[in-house]
Amino acid sequence: MNTSTDLATLTDFFDRYGVALTTADVPAIAACYALPGLVVADTYSFSFTTPAAVALSFVGAAPDYTERELVAANAQIRDVQQFSALLTMVEVEWEFLDSQGGAVPGECYRYLLRGTEEGPVICTVVRTG
Repeated sequence: MNTSTDLATLTDFFDRYGVALTTADVPAIAACYALPGLVVADTYSFSFTTPAAVALSFVGAAPDYTERELVAANAQIRDVQQFSALLTMVEVEWEFLDSQGGAVPGECYRYLLRGTEEGPVICTVVRTG
């Protein structure tokens, strides 16, 4: 089994993840992650070992998207690096669309993805900007 670094496969994955984020579909968000998983930022890190823990970690983000009236997320894939047959690092810059149709700049992240029979899943997220 190989992780596909095909841009269409990665774009599809991040499109589904972006929809899950902006619609607060916590089960769909959790399904995008490998377990255990890790999130790293400048001032915090956390890991999760169950789908419920993934879901819980994203419950707090939903009100932020609602408050900012973000209705869509677009992942701009900036770089793809194949680490092994199953591991790929993908640099993504997110752009959001608000309820008025305006573009809202987002953050940049690096995602370490693992290839599975069902497609890529996120092992580690690093917030880079």
